[in-house]
Amino acid sequence: MWESLVSPAGYILAVSYPVLAISTGFRAGYQLCCKEGVTDYFPPLMSAVAALCYLSATIGFAYRRRWTWWLSVLVLGFETAMTLLIGTWSLIDPQTVGHTVWRHFGEDYGYFPLFQPLIGLLWLLWPGTRMLYRFSSLDERRTM
Repeated sequence: MWESLVSPAGYILAVSYPVLAISTGFRAGYQLCCKEGVTDYFPPLMSAVAALCYLSATIGFAYRRRWTWWLSVLVLGFETAMTLLIGTWSLIDPQTVGHTVWRHFGEDYGYFPLFQPLIGLLWLLWPGTRMLYRFSSLDERRTM
């Protein structure tokens, strides 16, 4: 039963991550280069970091290599931590955080920045997915 849910998640992630990378990248670029009166660069820089995370994760979803699996796991872990950190911080001190992608746990993006990396980690850690990235049960026994 779970296999039928986890397998399509990879396809959804392979499409949704590039879309999020493009939208957040354009947002950051506009805020940094085109928007007049920007005095606080923290929000657009955080949006740029988020766009870089989404782009890096996309590489991991698109190319099935061991190193891209590790890249995606690390990036999605970082993304989850930043979403929780900046999301919490934005509730405590909204003026300082401003309008970043991770503000209010990704509220401006339909909370995708909150649940998407969790789905991505679940998909990457799923045994069937690990085999796609050329991990095998024999490799796991050697590392124990």
